[in-house]
Amino acid sequence: MALGITSLTIRAQTDVQMSQYFEVPSYFNPAATGLEDRLRIHAGSRLQWIGIDNAPKLFMATADMPVKLFGKRLGVGLTARQSSEGLFRNLTIGAQASYKVRLFKGELGVGIQLGYTNEVFKGSKVFLPDDDDYHEGDDDAIPTTDVSGGALDMGAGLWYTHRWFYVGIGGQHLNAPTIKFGDDLQTSEGTDSEKRYEFQVRRTLYFTAGSNIPIKNTLFEVMPSMMFKTDLDFWRAELTGRIRYKKFLTAGIGYRHDDAVVAILGAEFKGFYIGYSYDYPISAINKASSGSHEITAGYSLKLDFSEKNKNKHKSIRIM
Repeated sequence: MALGITSLTIRAQTDVQMSQYFEVPSYFNPAATGLEDRLRIHAGSRLQWIGIDNAPKLFMATADMPVKLFGKRLGVGLTARQSSEGLFRNLTIGAQASYKVRLFKGELGVGIQLGYTNEVFKGSKVFLPDDDDYHEGDDDAIPTTDVSGGALDMGAGLWYTHRWFYVGIGGQHLNAPTIKFGDDLQTSEGTDSEKRYEFQVRRTLYFTAGSNIPIKNTLFEVMPSMMFKTDLDFWRAELTGRIRYKKFLTAGIGYRHDDAVVAILGAEFKGFYIGYSYDYPISAINKASSGSHEITAGYSLKLDFSEKNKNKHKSIRIM
């Protein structure tokens, strides 16, 4: 019995877009962990291009907090996402850490992320008609059974926070993980054959900036922000403007270049936050889709790093 081996490469999708990127900075940049003296937990879900079969979907979650070690301020965090796009399914988890230093009356964070990414291709759902002008019905470059595999995933970033603004640059999938797996087949001649496929996840870079600007003698503040992302082949830029009232209600609009106009609403109360955004497509895809919906929710808990309660004891006579 002979064994035949065929090696083929498939390019996996880039990360699914998020319109409320400003709520989950550590999702894109590990240096954005531990920015405040709070434990922050966020989760979000996005349904993109409603009305189109197999359109991108995303569920994500992050958690981060500051810690002090040997007198130094650090940030630690966890991030996870599950996404689907076309016939691809992805699960990525990561552990994050960042080191903070004072710089120019602000704080610079340097962060790293180590994790694992698992990719699934639903080859069982592939349909290639024999009269297709671009593919043959038995195209060996496309799996016809479900295949999956995993690999180490790495990220890194810089994040600078000042009294008046913040700016960060981060990279996800910096090692461009190559996921390898095989598909065992039995040919009509009784010969075993193995097709080995490789999925490569693209490196993606994110540049983020924003500010919180109080309006003097009012209860309002203006919060402009922007994001630019690229995988060094494709790029996308987004501008967002929001207004917050009494640190309670938020409303804003955004524009994503050649893609969508975004409406944003949010509310926060006693550490809880919930936000919603709707993307109206301005590209030709609006002929097939009514838009995209995204919701985020979060909770933050104040942490006390002061020394005032250290080694403090109550007398049993006054308890």
